[in-house]
Amino acid sequence: MSQADFYVLPDAEPDSRTAFLCRLADKVLGKGLQAYIQVASESEAERLDQLLWDYRPDAFIPHGKLDSKPDSPVQIGWGDQLPEHRDVYINLNLEASEEILKFSRILEIVIQQPDILAATRKNYALYKANGITPKMHDMRPAAKPPSS
Repeated sequence: MSQADFYVLPDAEPDSRTAFLCRLADKVLGKGLQAYIQVASESEAERLDQLLWDYRPDAFIPHGKLDSKPDSPVQIGWGDQLPEHRDVYINLNLEASEEILKFSRILEIVIQQPDILAATRKNYALYKANGITPKMHDMRPAAKPPSS
């Protein structure tokens, strides 16, 4: 059975989503797992490819686009592409298909944008409908109680 984790960020900026993605990919590699990052288009894959190269000067995340480097520990793809491994699926696309339920871990990064919120709610429902209870990691600051 798959495990799904939702990381809810306080920001609405798309760059916060990709910065957090880089940290997640680094953690996945540190655990000896492979990761597949699903994006919406080839141009997004190319942008993410560059971001992973520039992530941190003291870190190296071996990665590549699935169509050109299928053996990389971190693979980036779009459309109907899927890797051979079924370790970790990181969804940066707005849609999730039932095919991804075959991965051991599914990671969703949520930012405070209406399209992202709507898509990740829909994905949450897909996981629940397939017997997966997603774990929520709410990274937003806790609401402060009103002062008297």
